[in-house]
Amino acid sequence: MLDAPITVDALAGAAFVLARGRAADLARLNEARAAMPPIFARAVFAAGDALLLPGSDDQPGRADRVTPLLAAIDARRAQGDGPWQSVWVEYPDTNDGKELSPLARSLETRLDGALRAGGALQADATLRLHVFLTAGTRAFVGTSDDPERSAWPLGIPRLRMPSDAPSRSTLKLAEAFAVLLDNADRAALRPGLHAVDLGAAPGGWTWQLARRGLKVTAIDNGPLKGSVAEDPLVTHLREDGLRWRPRRAVDWLVCDIVEQPLRIAEMIGHWIADGATRRAIFNLKLPMKRRYDEVRRCEARIADIIGHAGLDHALRVRQLYHDREEVTAFVKRVN
Repeated sequence: MLDAPITVDALAGAAFVLARGRAADLARLNEARAAMPPIFARAVFAAGDALLLPGSDDQPGRADRVTPLLAAIDARRAQGDGPWQSVWVEYPDTNDGKELSPLARSLETRLDGALRAGGALQADATLRLHVFLTAGTRAFVGTSDDPERSAWPLGIPRLRMPSDAPSRSTLKLAEAFAVLLDNADRAALRPGLHAVDLGAAPGGWTWQLARRGLKVTAIDNGPLKGSVAEDPLVTHLREDGLRWRPRRAVDWLVCDIVEQPLRIAEMIGHWIADGATRRAIFNLKLPMKRRYDEVRRCEARIADIIGHAGLDHALRVRQLYHDREEVTAFVKRVN
């Protein structure tokens, strides 16, 4: 636990959280964040104090906001920050925040040009520069050191709905692949491997696996729809996904069954512990209250089951943009 004097401002409906403290305290916070990554935050970056910009919110185009922003960025460079691979001008993902999008686009274009001309943006840099507008006249300027985690502006993956996928749930698994897997795990999504999709109907998750060339056993008493129902890589079994097990170990398990989160966690834990699969992606349908506590309870149960089998595992949990009513997890055996 952290005992550093860090204050946290989290206003309901604001769509962002501010953690304030001394530099040394925030360094400890970053260490804790690396050890236990946030579940519900889509993007995280370190910034200085709020910067007041000229103009007014109702007349966003009539003031020079670029000059003070560049001055703040130059001050960060003077302190050893940068260079950055890109600059993003972002805003809260709320109805009010979206009204700032025209201003954000304009500022981003002008900042990008000025920073590239000055050598502050470099393609091989590992940092990303963020300008976060909380209003038309107020911004935070900061840096993220984990571009893989903050891979999209506002933390919103730019995913297109495939025309032949049977349901929009396909975007949930596509985002999980992008957010939860590292390069080695993505390389394991290759043609010829075997996967099981529990609670498959109508087939959105099965579609994502089959399009990557995996052989999929889709488990659901309901029907598959669209092209996935006739895909030669897909075998549909009308079985209870909570009870069914394969005769032989498979490479991947995915599960989007609506059930109590602890029951799903226990089932996934046993699939890994028993050697039925090496990797799994699954959803946890959380209660309305104490969601964080429920996630930690499920994590602990998975660790207990896999650890009892004498195995080590890696577990990553995130709330995805395309699945904001629950959390999605990836677990794999590592020995």
